[in-house]
Amino acid sequence: MSVDLRPGESQESILRRFRKAVAEARILPIVRQKRWFTSKSEIKRIKRQKAIRKSQRPLVSE
Repeated sequence: MSVDLRPGESQESILRRFRKAVAEARILPIVRQKRWFTSKSEIKRIKRQKAIRKSQRPLVSE
């Protein structure tokens, strides 16, 4: 990820634009996920647990 320097731009605004670009590209969740190795079976197990929890959640109606 990179941000081009605009003429007369302060460091704070460059940093703000960089952080916004990183957030829009959704890089941080991917980096956090890849920080540790997880096997395919572990990923399947986590997805299965998540689906079970989601199905047990009560429906919200207004």
